[in-house]
Amino acid sequence: MFIRRLTPSDTAAFQGIRLLGLQEAPAAFGSSYEEEAHRSVDDVASRLTQTSEQAVIGAFVDEALVGVAGVRRQNLLKYRHKAALWGVYVHPGHRGVSISRKLVDAAMAFAQAMPGVMQVTLTVTKGNVAAAGLYRSLGFEVFGEERNGLFADGIMHDEIHMARVFLSAADVMTHAKIR
Repeated sequence: MFIRRLTPSDTAAFQGIRLLGLQEAPAAFGSSYEEEAHRSVDDVASRLTQTSEQAVIGAFVDEALVGVAGVRRQNLLKYRHKAALWGVYVHPGHRGVSISRKLVDAAMAFAQAMPGVMQVTLTVTKGNVAAAGLYRSLGFEVFGEERNGLFADGIMHDEIHMARVFLSAADVMTHAKIR
């Protein structure tokens, strides 16, 4: 198994595993299968374009893409100290061997390398105990809960908001003075 950043040449494989995840676990993602299935190839490829502020990380087994995780810096000036982890998914046949942990670790390393990023946030549906446990084990802490935050398949799902902070309050003040 190896981990690397995806590029536009991975568009078909990325779209395939993304759609599989949306079908298998619709409550685990903000996007819907219907929305993603109608995205153009160019739109999907643009998500995989290499930039210093976003990345989609892929896990490969025997050259097949079996897992993904995305991370992107927030765009608005007042939120640029944050990045968001999104779209973490591992094919059911490849679970239980720490692929999701390795994907999130790689995404976090990418986020920490972004100048000025001080924390990474994510949301996880309240019933997704395995994912929430993984994130906690990787240093994420709950900072809030949103009742009925996600509506999927006719059901309202509560969402847990989590963050992993890289810098202490003192570090933040030092960073603010340096900028």
